[in-house]
Amino acid sequence: MEAIIIIMGNTIIEKAKEHFGQLVEEQLNRVEAMKSAQYWIDYSQLKPIIIGVIGGDGIGPYIAAESRRLLEFILQDEVREGKVEFRDVEGLTIENRAAQNKSIPDDVLEEIKKCHVTLKGPTTTPRKGDPWPNIESCNVAMRRYLDLFANVRPVKVPKEGIDWMFFRENTEGAYVLGSKGINVTEDLAFDFKVITSQGAERIIRLAFEYAKKNNINKVTIITKANVIKTTDGKFLEIGYKIAEEYPEIECDDWYIDIMTAKLIDPNRRTQFKVMVLPNLYGDILTDEAAEFQGGVGTAGSANIGKRYAMFEAIHGSAPRMVKEGRAQYADPCSMIRAAAMLINHIGYPEKAKKLEMALDICGNYEKKLVITGRPTGCTGAEYADYLMKTLQDPNLKDKWEHYTQQA
Repeated sequence: MEAIIIIMGNTIIEKAKEHFGQLVEEQLNRVEAMKSAQYWIDYSQLKPIIIGVIGGDGIGPYIAAESRRLLEFILQDEVREGKVEFRDVEGLTIENRAAQNKSIPDDVLEEIKKCHVTLKGPTTTPRKGDPWPNIESCNVAMRRYLDLFANVRPVKVPKEGIDWMFFRENTEGAYVLGSKGINVTEDLAFDFKVITSQGAERIIRLAFEYAKKNNINKVTIITKANVIKTTDGKFLEIGYKIAEEYPEIECDDWYIDIMTAKLIDPNRRTQFKVMVLPNLYGDILTDEAAEFQGGVGTAGSANIGKRYAMFEAIHGSAPRMVKEGRAQYADPCSMIRAAAMLINHIGYPEKAKKLEMALDICGNYEKKLVITGRPTGCTGAEYADYLMKTLQDPNLKDKWEHYTQQA
């Protein structure tokens, strides 16, 4: 009996070693791919710049439609001059993904790759108990397939003195292998976390370059390197090494647990400016940060790579709203803020700033219309109309400055 137990134990260990070996091989190949990555795309050399709009599922198609209307409105001259072209990318619904048992169906991925940038509605990630197969998160897969290594999320609350920019690493950490863990036995499960030198360096350098270009004098690195010593330790070590190249920028570091507390400390939070952090910590901290701005429904995010870029709302697909017949009341502001980031990214910063001003005026100051997610408030389409009317105000900038100074 003892010999049988030993043989069974050895078999289990060998299977686990084989599983881990395959993951190591995949990640070594990814490192080599990063070493040979191409240069950054130059949008000024493209005509037209192709913007793909992905509805997603749940409330996604509803808020995507309003976001596209805002994009088309503010870029109407560029569309007319052939500088910008819009395309709808269909098929990224949970129903289609489940039917094909793929996080992103092959034909949909090919259509996405034909676009230079995409504006994406939220998509459903199945969890235990859902009527869908346990497919990988569409967002995680897209970031990996398109190498969208930087998740960039701004949070601004002028009246609180908050002006934060988060650079969350997007293709490594705990998420990149989140669906590739292993149940060694009924009693023992492993998941894996990955940090590479190349992955850490490019996200941290992007944060420092952003700070340099925008005359920001501080970058904060966030890890749990005191406990997660190998992976987080590598991230932190590379961070301080890169910081030496930017002597004009102060660099400090905080652990993720205390950072979640200091972000709500009114005496400390205004001291943070640019923050860079691995994947999971970035996901948690930016959701917390968005609450200061009005919740995740108000926050957009950018997913940036050298060749592709994808802009999205940071909240989920809210299937309950659809089930209850309330989808038309979904708040499109998070996705519209993402649209503003898209406009800035492709080279129209003044138009992006105007859209951000309109969002601030309508959502934080005037509040002539309010979205509640129910018939007690306005619909997403009505709110989009409100934004477009505000954009046409010739005194938009003066009005925005007046409100922000009062705050």
